[in-house]
Amino acid sequence: MIERREVLINGVWVPSAGAGVIEVENPVTEEVIAAIPRGDAQDVDRAASAAATAFEEWSRSSHGQRAEVLNNLADIVEHRADEITRAIVTEIGEPLSIATGHQTLSTVRHLRNTADALKDVDWDVQVGDTLVHRAPVGVVGAITPWNVPLLMIAMKVGAAVAAGCTVVLKGTEIAPMSSYFFAEATLEAGLPKGVFNLVSGNGPEIGEAVVSHPKVDMVSLTGSPRAGSRVMELASASVKRVALELGGKSANLILEDLPEADLERAVTAGIEDAFRNSGQVCGGLTRMLVPRSRLAQAEEIAAARVARYVLGDPFAAETTLGPVVSRAQRDRVRALIQAGIDEGARLIAGGGEQPEGLDKGYFVKPTVLTGTPDLRVAREEIFGPVVTILPFDTEEEAIAIANDSPYGLAGGVWAATTDRAREVALRLRTGRVRLNGSPVNARAPHGGFKLSGIGRENGRFGIEEFLEYQSIG
Repeated sequence: MIERREVLINGVWVPSAGAGVIEVENPVTEEVIAAIPRGDAQDVDRAASAAATAFEEWSRSSHGQRAEVLNNLADIVEHRADEITRAIVTEIGEPLSIATGHQTLSTVRHLRNTADALKDVDWDVQVGDTLVHRAPVGVVGAITPWNVPLLMIAMKVGAAVAAGCTVVLKGTEIAPMSSYFFAEATLEAGLPKGVFNLVSGNGPEIGEAVVSHPKVDMVSLTGSPRAGSRVMELASASVKRVALELGGKSANLILEDLPEADLERAVTAGIEDAFRNSGQVCGGLTRMLVPRSRLAQAEEIAAARVARYVLGDPFAAETTLGPVVSRAQRDRVRALIQAGIDEGARLIAGGGEQPEGLDKGYFVKPTVLTGTPDLRVAREEIFGPVVTILPFDTEEEAIAIANDSPYGLAGGVWAATTDRAREVALRLRTGRVRLNGSPVNARAPHGGFKLSGIGRENGRFGIEEFLEYQSIG
């Protein structure tokens, strides 16, 4: 049992002003494994005041100093990678064999990428007789999610610090140890006091206090559309800038001209992408669009891939799929699977029952359904290991189905050639599209259209999100 009673304010661990605690549960054993402070607005006020004081000096720091701190953070995380990864696995249940790369080493790469991207930002541009300067926005309130807890902290805090901003972080209360690991690393990495501050608590209390605080100039949130809407509502009172990454219902388009030999790779890659972290990824390709003539073959391939997943103890070498994060999330995912079946979807693999041999833990069977675009399972973000296959008759119909979504975060297109796939991708209203299974470029912008949010992260684009323009001259 891990107990943390302190928050980081102005470079010092101090007792939280809140009287209560929040318990952290292991989704495999259903046991309480940790407790963190349930802070209050006093913690936020102290943190925001410290960040505002530190901003004057940090905003004038050199790019070299910022890069050095970010690289130091990367070194510290890499050195503690095993310890950090095991803590994340205990909190969210992602298999250890996957989490090392997905959760921790990805954080190391991202911090180093951000440090390197400082040189790519156009900090000063001459426009006639006027100097156009990029200036840090100020104090940033960062609110991060539980599904990739350390990486999301690095994406927001790393970019904000690189921009010359100071930060108040409200990390997730569901998987909070990453926030504490990162806070400890900032002290060791040489970040001046007050540049990074950590508060602890839940969204309605601490999150809203961060968004509403008069000394917080901008808020960056990764979360649900409901949380994003609330942040916009609160931020509007003081006309704060917001950056929001709010989820998706991403389409994987397999076009008619894709060679027969590539169909298995396209279907398999789509399933694997959607089932990352038990489907708890905002950009997962959870809608698979296939030509009607190939539907039966695609279903057979998908079912075969699902059958190979092994559910169980995330620390066991043979496990390839862990639980979802909580009882509430498990029940919601199962209810949506059943709703899909009740509305007429055909069950290809999986289902809403408890997986065999697993009497405890918040496990969901990896599930594939075939249905129509109007079903709830084809429109709502499920955040569990569920893929809906949607057949189409023409390419125009496929593009229309892909775009007929309230979300627009990610997507994939499979075609006979990359040029052909790119031609279709340019017609999709979504923030990132992978062509024929291409890897995600960690330096390219991440973010979406519509309910998927506002703003971009990664590389120089992530840094620029925390900059304002000044015209001087």
